[in-house]
Amino acid sequence: MKWEMVIGLETHVQLATRSKMFSGSPTAFGAPPNVQANAVDLALPGVLPVPNRQAVAQAIRFGLAVGAQINPRSWFERKNYFYPDLPKGYQISQYEEPVVKGGVVTFALEGVPHQVLLTRAHLEEDAGKSLHEDFHGRSGIDLNRAGTPLLEIVTEPVMRSAAEAVAYARTLHQLVTWIGICDGNMQEGSFRCDANVSVRPQGQVAFGTRCEIKNLNSFRFLEQAILHEFERQVELLESGGKVVQETRLYDPERDETRSMRSKEDAQDYRYFPDPDLPPLCIDEAWIEQERAALPELPAALAQRLQTRFGLSVYDAGLLTASREWANYFLTLMAEGTLDPKLCANWMTGELSATLKRTGREVQDSSVSAPQLAALLRRIQDGTLSGKMAREVFEIVWQEGGEVDALIAARGLSQVSDSGVLEKLIDELLAAHPAQVEEFRAGKDKVFGFFVGRAMKASEGRANPQQLNELLRRKLSGS
Repeated sequence: MKWEMVIGLETHVQLATRSKMFSGSPTAFGAPPNVQANAVDLALPGVLPVPNRQAVAQAIRFGLAVGAQINPRSWFERKNYFYPDLPKGYQISQYEEPVVKGGVVTFALEGVPHQVLLTRAHLEEDAGKSLHEDFHGRSGIDLNRAGTPLLEIVTEPVMRSAAEAVAYARTLHQLVTWIGICDGNMQEGSFRCDANVSVRPQGQVAFGTRCEIKNLNSFRFLEQAILHEFERQVELLESGGKVVQETRLYDPERDETRSMRSKEDAQDYRYFPDPDLPPLCIDEAWIEQERAALPELPAALAQRLQTRFGLSVYDAGLLTASREWANYFLTLMAEGTLDPKLCANWMTGELSATLKRTGREVQDSSVSAPQLAALLRRIQDGTLSGKMAREVFEIVWQEGGEVDALIAARGLSQVSDSGVLEKLIDELLAAHPAQVEEFRAGKDKVFGFFVGRAMKASEGRANPQQLNELLRRKLSGS
């Protein structure tokens, strides 16, 4: 029997606010345990939650970015469950009427357009964290994260492959960081996915029983967890077993999912409106204010780069991978009459490789966009060869400085004077008459010998194109 995979994702996006969803406690990462939890976070008697206006604004901004409906009236509800790291015994969340309804995320997978429909995006507070290491058979509780504002983004079960799920997650990650509502740091838990996976015979309309794989904090783990869970469910069904609805955890070291607990349905959480919080009312003026704050979105900018600068879909996609990356390219283009393709090639080539090697992001580059623009101008006007340009790039990266001054001070300009090149070639041919005769006898490979010797004699500074033309002409005796 052939089986079809069915996937829906729930993504928890930590919103980029300085304080928590319902209290004034800070949200900075890395503080010692329990120093960022106040009386509201600890659910001490008599405290009252107050919604974070900035978190609501960021939720509105996301809804606008995905073309969703912004509910003018939504409310917060209590989601009841009992974990040691949940001080209240419930989580303040949204269910019946979330702040964002619907929406769509569009992306390409292997050149084919895809759309993932969203069910909703709702605001909620995060739980704390249970710590199991170094406690000698006991667990510790860190409530620093308790109350941190989250936007949970829920898709319809419309994805049919792990690759599609990863492409969607990458696009969502790009979008929330682009519009400035999340720092996107997956290692710190700012962006993490729960994958709901089920299988069904191909052609069957009804969905199979789903299992939820929790807290996947890398795209690689997301793909591996989905693939493993699909294989596990197929093997179970084909052996006559039955899939049980449950929550599972993915173990990347063993490449397996393990049962964590039986999976609850919505009714098991006994949702009801939080009596301490009034309805959340959003008027058109607020929505328009957030619409005006939205930057040009990545898909629109990628299209503009293709139209205005003649870039390929592939190059435009790479240059809009992040807002910082796109801004670097646009700064290059603002620096003067540079070839857009040359700029794209250097950014995705030399610059990207150096950033990766040094563990930096483009906004922390040691070579600024104006410095790179100055370097590329010298490639365009023939002052530098590609090899020499890479040498200058490395000097600027390591030492800083102004490009033209470095070229002049270190004698790195390319030799393009035809008289100088002809004299060099004449001396070379006179010193190697046997090789000249070999070339003229039809051994064209000897040409490489002369090119190598000429470049060595010029200390790598000869203009390669001019050198090749002059050398071939003189070897041919013309």
